[in-house]
Amino acid sequence: MKFDDYRFSKEIKENLDRMGLKRPTDIQYKSISPILKGEDVLAIAQTGTGKTAAFVIPIVDSIHKRKIKTSRKDGIQAIVMVPTRELAIQITKVFNSVEENTSVRTICIHGGVEQDKQIDTIYEGSDVLVATPGRVFDLVSQGYLDLHRINTLILDEADLMLDLGFYKDITDLIRHLPKRRQTLFFSATINKRIKKLAYSLVSDAIRIQISPKDPISKNISHFVSYIEMDDKRFFLERLINENEDKKILVFVRTKVRAERVCKAMGRVDIEALTIHGDKEQKDRFFALNKFTKGEVKVLIATDVTARGIDIPHVDFVVNYDLPEDPENYVHRIGRTGRGKLKGTAVAFCSTDEKPLLINIEKYITKPINKITLSKSDYQATIDFSEENQQSVLNMIEENEDFLNKLKKEKAKRKAKRRK
Repeated sequence: MKFDDYRFSKEIKENLDRMGLKRPTDIQYKSISPILKGEDVLAIAQTGTGKTAAFVIPIVDSIHKRKIKTSRKDGIQAIVMVPTRELAIQITKVFNSVEENTSVRTICIHGGVEQDKQIDTIYEGSDVLVATPGRVFDLVSQGYLDLHRINTLILDEADLMLDLGFYKDITDLIRHLPKRRQTLFFSATINKRIKKLAYSLVSDAIRIQISPKDPISKNISHFVSYIEMDDKRFFLERLINENEDKKILVFVRTKVRAERVCKAMGRVDIEALTIHGDKEQKDRFFALNKFTKGEVKVLIATDVTARGIDIPHVDFVVNYDLPEDPENYVHRIGRTGRGKLKGTAVAFCSTDEKPLLINIEKYITKPINKITLSKSDYQATIDFSEENQQSVLNMIEENEDFLNKLKKEKAKRKAKRRK
């Protein structure tokens, strides 16, 4: 089936064609029809399957057709709740592309920035609101946001929202929404906590689960190499230098590690940027924008900030640190090999991380291909690092300085004797 076969408005079909969307993915094919019928949907699908367009397309089409039939201003009719600011902005861009030349208007609000401009945007009027739970609840509590006309509630990346502690914000916010509404619940994983939240929100939902036997996309080749923790920076340096024209997304376990790895790359003249929760919002946007455009080829990220973000044309994903949660391995390497593109993922596993590797392989139900390095190749990577070359040069310079000092002192002593 093609998108042309749906009874979408002419403008939306033209927009989908311009976006290069010809045929729906599995999650889109199974979701669009029930959403258009106004049914609740509980969808479980791994990252990179096209979840965003699965709800964006039918929502924009429904609102556009509704607005054509009546000139009444209904205010915000759909609200999309997401866990992170970056994801909110990304989803808003998809809405903006699909709704071009239609009567639909989507706005985005999130934390980390002053709320005054966002309040002005709300007062200008919109049909769809994409937001993070905390900021929405703040604006509703202050009386700046009215949600009583909401027809559709969408929770995207619901599993991450729960992991980030947004459960109370979500349940508190639900009290401000009409009881009669359509609810769309999208998550990459399903467990008891997610089921509890989902079934408290949806009613007689259409359940959709896209879960291939292999959770890793066929477009991704992924490998692991045994590298000790203190040596990882040398192997990352080598990988980057051997792939200078490639975009490389590096995952680390903590915010502190992200900054340390970035500084280590800086010492060997490799430009890299970081993205994590301790960064100012403007700095996070700056880093993401630079990396997306390819102006900086290396981005070092933590799981929370990079989850769900669709960065085009990522050539390599590097698991500099193995994730403690095996699911995050799938989410991480899913940042490459998206759509029809091929991608490569490499993991660095230290001795202490071998139990994490075992858990990951259990989760994906198969061993990860191992890259075995000879002792000589391993040592050569360290020895030929720019950092070590610089250390040797420094030692030579220091030694030369010392020898020159000795020569000068010797010359002075000779001069004194002559006198």
